[in-house]
Amino acid sequence: MTETGTLTTTSVRSPAGPPVLGGLGLFTVLLGAALPLIDFFIVNVALPTMGRDLHASEAVLELVVAGYGVAYAVLLVLGGRLGDLFGRRQFFLGGMAAFGLTSLACGLAPTAWTLVAARVAQGAASAAMLPQVLATIQSATAGPRRAKAMGLYGATAGLSMVAGQILGGILVAADIAGTGWRAVFLVNVPVVILGLILAARAVPETRSQHPEPIDAPGTVLLGISLLALLAPLTEGRAAGWPLWTWLSLALFPLAAAAFYFVERREDRRGRTPLVPPSLFALTSLRRGLVMIVPFSIGFSGFMFVIAVALQQGAGLGPVPAGLALAPMAAVFLVVSLCGPRLIARYGTRIVTAGGLIQGVGVALIALAAWRSWPNLGVWELLPGAAVAGAGQALQLPVIFRIILSEVPAARAGVGSGVMITTQQSALALGVASLGTLFLSLVPTHGMRDALVTTLLVQLAGVVLTTALSLRLPRTIS
Repeated sequence: MTETGTLTTTSVRSPAGPPVLGGLGLFTVLLGAALPLIDFFIVNVALPTMGRDLHASEAVLELVVAGYGVAYAVLLVLGGRLGDLFGRRQFFLGGMAAFGLTSLACGLAPTAWTLVAARVAQGAASAAMLPQVLATIQSATAGPRRAKAMGLYGATAGLSMVAGQILGGILVAADIAGTGWRAVFLVNVPVVILGLILAARAVPETRSQHPEPIDAPGTVLLGISLLALLAPLTEGRAAGWPLWTWLSLALFPLAAAAFYFVERREDRRGRTPLVPPSLFALTSLRRGLVMIVPFSIGFSGFMFVIAVALQQGAGLGPVPAGLALAPMAAVFLVVSLCGPRLIARYGTRIVTAGGLIQGVGVALIALAAWRSWPNLGVWELLPGAAVAGAGQALQLPVIFRIILSEVPAARAGVGSGVMITTQQSALALGVASLGTLFLSLVPTHGMRDALVTTLLVQLAGVVLTTALSLRLPRTIS
């Protein structure tokens, strides 16, 4: 295979040519993209109820969040690679079925540790399903249809992260048939059944022409690297920062360096490593990945912190706490749908504009928290949440398009796996870093000052993201 590779697709196709992802197929894969992201955030407002029902400690509850996120991040690139080799539709169907089964296991979990184990398995299922979405879009669409599909993917991703928290609050409060928090997982089962029926009919099969063997050393080293970084950061504070957390953090740079050297050696020998270093020669991919890290850290950290602050500090129930972010979700959806036209007219400078707008929104939220605490609800948060949602919508979908714009179709699964792994790792880091900062400040500074301080740290991240956006390519190929 050449450095860029070639692509031959196999699918249920017509004799006229390669497979095409139609409207129903696009809806189906976007449904598959929404499920894992919704489930990353849906538990935030359900954690207090879970803790009371399962008699779980704070450390175990954090594992409910972290176990899913770490398993998801560690296996994403491998999931993308396996889809490239053995068929993306096949892995999409298998991953979605596994997601449904593990969601059922989460919803029926009798103990906290059973729930943790089921969440780890659910994260693994997500890692098999999600990379196939972008890879299928890249391989089975072209031109304006691909641009539209990528825009819809970005809108779906951003909306899912906000909607997950809103949906979680509604489901917990509704207590459907006495299920309480369990409904946040059980609701996935009928959605998965519908998705499987639609996928079997409408999603084409694509794969690379020349299958390469799995890069076992690279897979192991990537897994060790991500585990060494994410496990101590997500569990360290609740566990009291024992010795293993510091040893794990010390291991991270060594494992990451070993991973890089192994992958570079395989690439130079003409083989196909798990993450080809030559892929990072693509300027659009490299700069887009650098930008998505602070964006995702700030996004997930804000969602976690605001959920805790509104419930434990402002005394809101799950539904008001979730609905407080409804303006952000509504504005995000509307603005993101305008993204393709704005890109065609103004290029990627709308990302810079989005960063400036998001910064104003975060500042307004911090001001509202400072002035209105503890009477902080949907009306107090409305201006800041709406403005921040508009700014985020001008960034996330466009960044996704930029990252994958030059990735060869034959490496679509690898490229999407690398992008989603970076995003997912940053989402986990956001909960760990901003969440730890917030919870550490609460005992000494109080809930209001802890929230405002954390929001100001996020604002610094928005400034960094905005500055990085100036280095993006002006146009998207």
